Amino acid sequence: MISGYAVADGKLRPLANLFAETDSAVWIDILRPTAEEESTLETALGIDIPTPEEMREIEVSSRLYVESDVSYMTALILSHSDGDDVVISPITFALAGARLLTIRHEEPRVFAGFVSRAQKAQVGCVNAESVLIGLLEAIVDRLADVLERVANDIDTLSREIFRERAKPADQARDFQRALVELGRKENVTSKIRDSLVTLERLFGFLNLQADQRAAIAQNGKKVDKDLRARLKTLGRDAHSLSEHVSYISQKTTFLLEATLGLINIEQNAIIKTFSVVAVAFMPPTLIASIYGMNFHFLPELSWPLGYPFAIALMFLSAILPLLFFKRKGWL
Repeated sequence: MISGYAVADGKLRPLANLFAETDSAVWIDILRPTAEEESTLETALGIDIPTPEEMREIEVSSRLYVESDVSYMTALILSHSDGDDVVISPITFALAGARLLTIRHEEPRVFAGFVSRAQKAQVGCVNAESVLIGLLEAIVDRLADVLERVANDIDTLSREIFRERAKPADQARDFQRALVELGRKENVTSKIRDSLVTLERLFGFLNLQADQRAAIAQNGKKVDKDLRARLKTLGRDAHSLSEHVSYISQKTTFLLEATLGLINIEQNAIIKTFSVVAVAFMPPTLIASIYGMNFHFLPELSWPLGYPFAIALMFLSAILPLLFFKRKGWL
């Protein structure tokens, strides 16, 4: 699907027929293009649209480059970020003169949200660069929202992990669920970190390219200065989010280690209980084994109080170790 937008009074205006109004298009959003659509666009615009394989290249030089006066910038952006099943996918931003192209194969909510807001309110969309900066601001804001949600969820998990529980069975189930939730949160956090790393590199590249690109507007110098200020703010925001991601990651690691430690303590307590019970029943077992031997001459066999004596002796031999363990604080 291909969507085109023009700008008017600081707002986005959708184009009903992109190919008939190509000259007025400031932003062309390309979502999962077919081979025919891709070929038509490349012919109409005279640029090369990167393939999904090229967009997934890991090398920085493959993600940020200039070719035929077109600046290609690829960053990893989160999709399906309302829950923990987050998908991270590459999205390419191409600045071709007075036109911005975005090539993507996923549908992050931030794109639809930005388009809806930019059509209703003035968000400073006056040219391709301002649209790009506005879109990047929306992406960073979305990352901040997702990170805030993850931080709140981790705080909730922290309270659940360290709260007292009445039943050991409930504690085991809670710890198991906490481990699963912590793993899911760490997965989201790591994807946010990967996205921020690529965005910070993109901001640096865009800042360098800003020196070679003039803003197309009546008051170009002022617009260019405003865009630079917004770009620097984006860089600072991304850096702050990266530091917060590191803090969240460290807290997640701490909670993971604490949960495993509590599980070990619980297992040790269970093993200790079995060990104490086994030790407590060793003397009665010994006494029962002695009097259960098949010898003809045993002094207690002809004693009328032999059976009660043996029972009392086994009971006493079991109670004494338990009292000893209790006094030592092992129970």
